[in-house]
Amino acid sequence: MLMPSEFEVRLAKDAEDLWAVQRLRYDVFVRELGASGPAVNHDLEIEADAFDAHSEHLMVLDRARGADLAEQLVGVYRMMTQAGAGAAGGFYTASEFDLAPLMQTGRPMMELGRSCLRQPYRGGAAMFYLWQALAQHVTDQGAEILFGTASFAGTDFCALTAPLSLLGREHLAQAALRPKAIGAGAVPLGASGDFEIDRLAALRAMPALIKAYLRLGGCVGEGAYVDAAFNTVDVCMVLDVPAMNPRQKTIYLKGSG
Repeated sequence: MLMPSEFEVRLAKDAEDLWAVQRLRYDVFVRELGASGPAVNHDLEIEADAFDAHSEHLMVLDRARGADLAEQLVGVYRMMTQAGAGAAGGFYTASEFDLAPLMQTGRPMMELGRSCLRQPYRGGAAMFYLWQALAQHVTDQGAEILFGTASFAGTDFCALTAPLSLLGREHLAQAALRPKAIGAGAVPLGASGDFEIDRLAALRAMPALIKAYLRLGGCVGEGAYVDAAFNTVDVCMVLDVPAMNPRQKTIYLKGSG
């Protein structure tokens, strides 16, 4: 794909690449957003889990940041196929959401997760290039259903009533493609009742990644999940690739065909 010469997007290919990926995730998820838990290694300053070895990791690098790989890396995306999930003992998302509706479709699926960008690159060209490369990889793998957790920072889900309620009212997945939050961290997707939502405020409170999924025609599962260790409230995003919004697909994924 065409992009400025300082940018490069590729898959992680060796242990050095994977270390850089895990180091960036530590910088964003732990240092910036306050995550903790068993995936966090403060001694090595990495965020890593057992799913990493069975996933592919998309990297976007900015060569203008110098010669060091860890400094060049400005964005990552983790992708796991059904074969990878079989080797890993399941999908990461299954620890928070019941994926039975998706599994029962029999359609090829891919889990997306652990997406992050350095703060100065959020919402800019780096995210666009990451989406382009992701689209190409999805096409190469033949995946029809994309899914994974997307997160709001913090664990006060009551403070997120407006954006969660908006997701539940306007973007709930059809029953046949609707995962459901499970376990002790499961909470309702916003408040019940016919109350008025300040739509603009709700949209402003949504992370850019969630809004990007929605613009592509993505939807959410039932309920949300409070991940206390990771300091987030998670929703399960679902994207039916053949049914993607054609206009936004052209904008975001141009060059992936």
